[in-house]
Amino acid sequence: MAHSILSAVVGWFAGIGRTYRTTLEHAGALGALVWDSFVAVVRLKVRPRDVLTQMHSMGIQSLPIVFVTASLSGIVTSQQGGYQLISSSPPYVLGTLVVNSVVLELSPLLTAIVLVGRIGARITAELGTMVVSEQIDAFESLGRDPVAVLAAPRIIAGVVTLPLLVGFANVIAIWAGMQMARIDVGLGNEEFLFGARLFWHSWDLFYGFSKAVVFGFVIPVISVHMGLRTKGGAEGVGLQTTQAVMFMILTILILDAMFPPLLLQ
Repeated sequence: MAHSILSAVVGWFAGIGRTYRTTLEHAGALGALVWDSFVAVVRLKVRPRDVLTQMHSMGIQSLPIVFVTASLSGIVTSQQGGYQLISSSPPYVLGTLVVNSVVLELSPLLTAIVLVGRIGARITAELGTMVVSEQIDAFESLGRDPVAVLAAPRIIAGVVTLPLLVGFANVIAIWAGMQMARIDVGLGNEEFLFGARLFWHSWDLFYGFSKAVVFGFVIPVISVHMGLRTKGGAEGVGLQTTQAVMFMILTILILDAMFPPLLLQ
């Protein structure tokens, strides 16, 4: 009996140790990746053409799904706000609710999650396939830095592109919410915009775009990191991609929860 209890306790502590070791390994590798990418940018090893290619893939090709997501978020926010507020508050408050919800939370968060599924998973699978097929080794044997060719352009493109997509999503979501308010509760566009201006703070826009910059940095960093750690052939690529998506979404949600106490107090 005592031996079984001791074995269970030892196994529990061993599991904690493995978890901490894995966490520290990931943290160290992520830090090294970010530093190597920074050095590659400073030393001008990153080709502008590679950055533009990634920006086109992340930005232009993502516009349709961002348009749909932003429209639906504005419509749903307007409908729920009308249901909850109109009976007990002035109608123009709906404009405040929609605009603040979209700018502060919905556009940055939903756009980032969309890019996790569309861009983050693709980057992890693409780089994972290159690892298991030894293409990364070929880059190194030819004297080309994989970080400068594969990692840094994606990180730069993510930091630049996601704020632009969030700005586009803000406009579309607010427009969709305004049209739904007119259809659903009969709120005119002028009254909607009056409510939006009444409680508007310029800091709100800075807050939303700050989220976009951070999320745009985190998504490619994690996806590149997970892709370069792929092992085990096609099965390993699938497993690593799944883990990367889970890791990115969890990281984004944690960072999103950290923003209010840091920037809204």
